[in-house]
Amino acid sequence: MRKVKVENAVGMMLAHDITKIVPGEFKGVGFRRGHLVREEDVGELLKLGKRFVFVENLDSSRVHEEEAAKRIAAAISGTGIRWTSPQEGKINLLAAHPGLLRVDAQGLYQINLKGDVIVSTLKDGFPCKEGQTVAATRIVPLTISRGRMQRLEAMMSRRGPVIRVLPFRRMSIGAVVTGYEVATGLVKDAFDDYIGRKIIEYGCELCGKVIVGDDPEAIAHAILGFKEKGCDLILTTGGLSVDPDDNTRKGIRASGAKVIFYGTPVLPGAMFLLATLGDIPILGLPACVFYYRTTMFDLMLARILAGEIPSRKDVAMMGHGGLCLNCETCRYPACSFGK
Repeated sequence: MRKVKVENAVGMMLAHDITKIVPGEFKGVGFRRGHLVREEDVGELLKLGKRFVFVENLDSSRVHEEEAAKRIAAAISGTGIRWTSPQEGKINLLAAHPGLLRVDAQGLYQINLKGDVIVSTLKDGFPCKEGQTVAATRIVPLTISRGRMQRLEAMMSRRGPVIRVLPFRRMSIGAVVTGYEVATGLVKDAFDDYIGRKIIEYGCELCGKVIVGDDPEAIAHAILGFKEKGCDLILTTGGLSVDPDDNTRKGIRASGAKVIFYGTPVLPGAMFLLATLGDIPILGLPACVFYYRTTMFDLMLARILAGEIPSRKDVAMMGHGGLCLNCETCRYPACSFGK
């Protein structure tokens, strides 16, 4: 491209978008790449602070910002990602379907460390809606050398995608509600109001709910019953706690399930349990799910629906970002909790 004075650019084609900002009212494209500059455009360009503009004059050794953004988006994207057309040299990357965002933070770091290329993402582990912007990319200069673009693409080819969205599966879920007080009617069962609502929001099906007392054998029998029905996920509610009369964990063990972890460095949700019965995950929910809007259950449900079974190491690392601020107006997942 060639730099020319605005007054001399009449009849020439702009090589880049030019941003227009009206404080407090508008920010967007004032002139688009490819616009043929007219006499009447000169005054407006000067108002936008453009004494000089760049016009098309690329040689084969350089890549324009729009082409570069498209190539970067293609190089860093994995499954579940689509992207927009360039605007002002920038491309937004979107979730192609509901799912869990996964970001290769080290790969992202390597890209941004090189300079002239920028990629910005949401935090790894973000539960996404379809069409949600999860990342954006552009180059800083108007053009970049073709060789640099090729080296970045080669690095991504060796390393693999930086961002992807794992799709949420529509699971069939069985619920075992424990507790003498609920089984006898002394306390109203609140499963549907607090847990069932979240299951439906994720597009899952509640294949059944059984209310039992505190007998470990009855809890185990109910769990095995849901296994026989072919449920993909089993929840136990009623509260796991440090109380000596809490038999929910005993019942989960009595079903033959393997406990992966009990207790998490996440608040609210410290008394959360994850077990597996064959290939069926079992989530033991603490009593806090009936009080707090967002807990460890929300973090774990998203991972399970995305096909992940976290290890003890994974859970131990969740302590970083695992403290919910219990804001008066909950904005999860647009907050630091679980990130």
